[in-house]
Amino acid sequence: MPSQKEIQEQINLLSYPLDKILNTANSLLKTGTTGASTGEQIAAAFVLERMEYLPQGWSVIEAWERLDTEWQYYVKLLQQECRHLIEAIEEAAPPF
Repeated sequence: MPSQKEIQEQINLLSYPLDKILNTANSLLKTGTTGASTGEQIAAAFVLERMEYLPQGWSVIEAWERLDTEWQYYVKLLQQECRHLIEAIEEAAPPF
């Protein structure tokens, strides 16, 4: 399993907003909170497939529609091309 530092180095190689979405996902998994924007938090929740991380009061459909087609594409791209990073941050997260 890669270290947290190695995971972060790989995330840092990605362009914006891919790096921001994964950093937001990492923060959500570590602490359950984030200072990210609503859109970034929604994208991170979808990347993680963890709807409990959607901002309070948002349904799944409302949240998906809140993302424009460009950000929906980024979520899909991360799911397809960066699954190894998603799994690494999930494995490195502390249990709650």
